[in-house]
Parts: sequence; structure tokens; C-alpha cells
Amino acid sequence: LSMAAPAALQRSVVSPAGRHTASLIFLHGSGDTGQGARAWIKQILNQDMAFQHIKVIYPTAPARPYTPMKGAFSNVWFDRYKICNDVPEHIESIDSMCQGLTDLINDEVKNGIAKNRILIGGFSMGGGMALHLAYRFHQDLAGVFALSSFLNKDSAVYQALKRNKSALPELFQCHGTADELVLYSWGEETNKMLKSLGVSASLHTFPNLNHELNRTEIEKLKSWIIEKLPVEAPKAN
Repeated sequence: LSMAAPAALQRSVVSPAGRHTASLIFLHGSGDTGQGARAWIKQILNQDMAFQHIKVIYPTAPARPYTPMKGAFSNVWFDRYKICNDVPEHIESIDSMCQGLTDLINDEVKNGIAKNRILIGGFSMGGGMALHLAYRFHQDLAGVFALSSFLNKDSAVYQALKRNKSALPELFQCHGTADELVLYSWGEETNKMLKSLGVSASLHTFPNLNHELNRTEIEKLKSWIIEKLPVEAPKAN
């Protein structure tokens, strides 16, 4: 078996009700799966997060040894030396996953979806992954969202943006003030840094919300998704 091409990521897909003209990639948090993230959102909304024209894709991170769990295997997008914002990033694992997720983006492009009609984001580690993917490798995406996420202080994302001259995707960020795993201050600092480097970024604060999602947040996210990926008028031939 050739080791050159990584296996395609498993994914759970919510198809659009009508004509597919845009795509949304939602990256789960550490230890979860695409199926799990979809079920969680479905439980919060009492229905799938579904759209008339947008295909929603929930990929699953392959299992790998995860240092914060003493090297136990977990479905994580990348490894971390520690869950904390002042350690170096595990850049090898981040970059190899950027390749796998680029394949996923390219699949949508092959299906006729333009890059500026694709949104990417996620919860916790999934949001951090999305920031690397969009701001380092895919600056022509429609936008990025990060829910309860953060970047390490000296992130490769910041280094890339310092050298950047082109227009950047807009960022929609949400964070609970009671988050005990990913501190609100880490999310806030990430937001400030990205803004200072030219990203148009919003930060929605949820008082008393821990490291979780809630309905108000998902509804806000849905409105932003529709704003970034509006229904396209059918093109006249």
C-alpha cells in the first residue's frame, strides 16, 4: 500500500434541500467525531443544521496518539504539547492535517463549488484547525468560524498574516466566559491578535457558558452563514 496519499477523511453530510451552490465544513472538538458533532448540534436545535443551498460536511479526525492524554489514541486534528496558549504549536501534525483537509476542500471545488462559496470552522480544537487552514493556506474562502477556540501565543497563523498582503476571510468567533478548558481570555487574545493583523473579526461573548455550545450561539452562527453564503440567483444562460 503506498503511503503517499492519506486516506480520505470520513464524513457525515447534511445535504441541501435544494440546489447545492455552497458548502460548509464543520470540524469537531478533540476526541469527538463528525457524526458526534452533527448529533450534538441536532440535539441543541432539535433538528439538523440544514440549509436550502448549503451542503454541511462534518469530517472526522483520524485517531492518533495525543500528548495531553499521555499518548492515548484520540480523534484529534493535531497534537498539542499541552492545552495551554503559551507552549509551541505541534506544527508537523497541524500541517499534515491541513493537507487532508485541503483534499476535502478540493473535492467541493471539483463538484463545482467556488472557494468563495465555502466556509470552514469548528468547535474548540476544530476552530483552531480552521484558523490554520484558512489563514495560512486558503485565504480565498468565504469565511471562518471558531467556537470556544484559541491559537497559541506564537502561532504560525500570526507569522503567516504578518507577511500577508491579500484580502482575508472574515472571522466569526464565539466564546463562553465560564469556559474552564479553553479560557475566555485565550479566545479574546486570539481575536485581538488576528484583528491587529488585518482580519475582520467579531467576538460574540456568552456569559456563564462553559466549554460547550448553546442554541443562541448556533442560531447566531446560522445567520452569519446565510449572510456569508447567500442563496445564489440561478444564472441565465
